Formats: sequence, structure tokens, C-alpha cells
Amino acid sequence: MRITALYRAVALIASLSVPNATFGQVQLVPVVSGLSSPVFVGHAGDGSNRLFIVEQAGVIKVLQPGETEPDTFLDIRTRILAGGERGLLGLAFHPQYLGNGRFFVFYTRAGDGALVIAEYVAAPPSSNTASTTEEVLLTIPHPGFSNHNGGMLAFGPDGFLYAGVGDGGGANDPNNNAQNVNTLLGKILRIDVNSGTTYTSPADNPFFGAIAGLDEIFAYGMRNPWRFGFDRETGDLWIGDVGQGAREEVDTPIEIGGNYGWPFFEGNLCTTKGLNANQCNNQQNYVFPLFDYEHVGGRCSLTGGYVYRGFQNAVATGTYLYGDYCSGEIFAWSGGTPSLVLDTAMLISSFGEDELGEVYVVDLNGSVSRIARTTTTCTYSVSPTRVTYSASAGNGTVNVTAEPGCTWTATSNSPWITITGATGSGTGTVEYTVAQYVGKPKKRTGTMTVAGRTVTIQQSR
Repeated sequence: MRITALYRAVALIASLSVPNATFGQVQLVPVVSGLSSPVFVGHAGDGSNRLFIVEQAGVIKVLQPGETEPDTFLDIRTRILAGGERGLLGLAFHPQYLGNGRFFVFYTRAGDGALVIAEYVAAPPSSNTASTTEEVLLTIPHPGFSNHNGGMLAFGPDGFLYAGVGDGGGANDPNNNAQNVNTLLGKILRIDVNSGTTYTSPADNPFFGAIAGLDEIFAYGMRNPWRFGFDRETGDLWIGDVGQGAREEVDTPIEIGGNYGWPFFEGNLCTTKGLNANQCNNQQNYVFPLFDYEHVGGRCSLTGGYVYRGFQNAVATGTYLYGDYCSGEIFAWSGGTPSLVLDTAMLISSFGEDELGEVYVVDLNGSVSRIARTTTTCTYSVSPTRVTYSASAGNGTVNVTAEPGCTWTATSNSPWITITGATGSGTGTVEYTVAQYVGKPKKRTGTMTVAGRTVTIQQSR
């Protein structure tokens, strides 16, 4: 396990009150509305380009490409205890779903509130209706509190199924579950669903076999890893771990056996519990977040997202997109300080990807939208368009006015006119130099092309 001895420099990110690099270039394109408390959207990886939407009460909807009205793929409401942070919370399709029709769900069980990971089958896989026959893989007791269930499921590039499980609820992890490797609460789990009667644990899980701790644990010290996603290019796992009253954190890459510090650290902040337990002086025992942020500006609950790898250039490739459930803001991180992408009125319950890597936003109020680049009609205004100089050398500028995101170029059409700053975006300035004129006749005329407009320059002896 890599030892992190120092606070990350990017922990200085707090209020996110930074210049917005992409606002005005990104929009949300409505995909489907009229849903009942949707909490996740994803795809089956089967080439159909269908979207599957999880509703908290216990229904999975399927939406055909180009359609706006979904069908019911699975209805297991009778098995679900829904409300607050409970319900049908996660969905993951087997990497070979096209051949085997297997998929997996994470839910809170009616009756006792236990957490269940179960398998279902759609036969044939192309069907828009799955069988309600269930095979339970794993049941995790969750007594005492209704919150901090976790709920995310996803297959990693290694073919194993990963699950995010909350610490069991209550303030400051009262039962010390997150640090206890003999319970599955407050953990990231990793299991192999292709071997054993229901599943086995990979042999390289940190507490496998004779090592003290439960075989299924992959990483621990989590509070409520509600949403996470794998970077489809690098394979790195990005986790949004929801904080308590002070900070929200994003963790990546996730280390096998890594201890992510809760409840002794909330983000990069040492908690009272950590101080009382004398754990805050032992930073070498924990893995600290890539970055965290404070509860300011209405922010209070991180919704983890995805690294953008789509083909429609919604944002720069490799950008991590995430949001805050309370403020409705969508942020982008590509190193350094995050940027505000969009400020919405949504209750952002989840992000999701389609088969091509485009990213979607789920609003608990009942809709799913796709993040897309704004189509801008670019018009340019250039001034001045005619300039006169004496025979001596001179310098000048041409001003370009354009909408943000509209790019333009400037070129010299005459060898005695030199341009600097030949490209730009939005409103900007082109600087140029005119060489001294010593020839005949008494006048010479040259031109530049700036943002598609002709600028005429004349010299006289």
C-alpha cells in the first residue's frame, strides 16, 4: 500500500470560487423525463445503445435510442425498502452481457434494511424485459440507522464486480465500521462472479485467506461511497466519498488495501474522533483524497462522476465530471483547481455513461440529461478595416469581437506586414508590425485577413 505522508497540495481547493473555464460552452440536453426518483443511468455494453435507468422504489427502466418513453425492464418493488437513502441503488451489467444476459443490482431489503447484491438474467439479452427470478450473492446487515447505504456497482477492467458500501449510518461512524476489516460496511468490495456457487473473492484482495479481515474487502475507511466510475482508458477507479458536515472528497487511484481515513479524517480534515483516538498524527497510515472541498455556497453532498472519454467533445477528453447534490452544480477537474461547468436546479443523484462514453446527469426530481457542447453560431466584428501609415515602420492592432468559444485566425497577405497573436477565441486583439517603405511608387497597399475579414493597410512616401 502506498503511504501518503503529506496532505495533498490540491487540498487547498475549498470554495471553488474560480474563473469558469467552460461555462457557456456546455449544455444539458434532455433525454427522458417523468421518472420516479431516478438514482442511476447506465448501459449494457451490448451494442444496442440502450439506456437503463434505476428508480429508487425498485424499478429499472430501459430507453431505446431516439425514444423519449422508456419501458419497464425489471420491477422488484416488493423486495425493496425505499425512502431517504434506501431503495434500489445500483446496477451493473456483466462484461459478457450480450452472451449471458447477466446483470446485478444493489438494494436495501424490505423488512430489515439489510443491503443486498443480487443477480438477475434477461433472456435473450436483447429483451426489454428481464426475469424477476433472483439469486442473492451477498447480504450485508445494516442495523440501527437508515443512512449511509452506499449503493454503487460497477465491473472493473479486471472483470471483477466492485461495490461501494456505506459505513452503516449515524454521525462519526458510531460503530467504527469503516476501520473494522471484519465488517463489510464502510468499504469498497471486489468479488469474482464468474467462479464459485455465487461468487468468490480474488486472491489478491488484501484480506484474502488467512490474513485477518473479510475476503471481499478491496479498500476501507470509507464513509459513504455513493457513486464511483472507472476511467475507460486508464482503468483508474474514481470514487466520490460523501462527507459529513465539513468536506467532500474525490479519491483516485484506489489502492488495494488502502485505508481512506474515515472516521479519523473527513477529506483532508482531521476529525474530533481522530484527535481523541490520537490517529491524526499517523497520517502515514492513510491514503488522502486527490482533492476535497468545503460545504460552502450550498454544497453539502458530493455525487461522484466519470472521466470524460466521449467522441462529441462535450468537455476536454480526460476531464473528470462530478457534481454536488445540494447545490446542483456540475464541476470539471483536469488537474489543479476544478471549474464550474453548469449551475443547475437539479438534485444530482448520479452521473452515467452510454456505450460511446458520453456522460449523463440524473436528477432525482425525475429526469436524465446528456452533457453536450453548446452549438454556437459564430459572428465576428473586426475594426479597424483600413489603416494608413507613413513610410516609416509602425505597429498597430486590430480588434476582434466574437462570442465565447468562437475561434478565429489572422494571416498576413503581404510580406511587409508581420502578425503576432495569429489565433484567438472570443473577443481578442491581433498585433501587427509594418516594415519601413523605401521603394517606388509613392504608395503601397497590403492586406491582412482577420476572422475572415479583409483589413487594408496603406503606406505613403
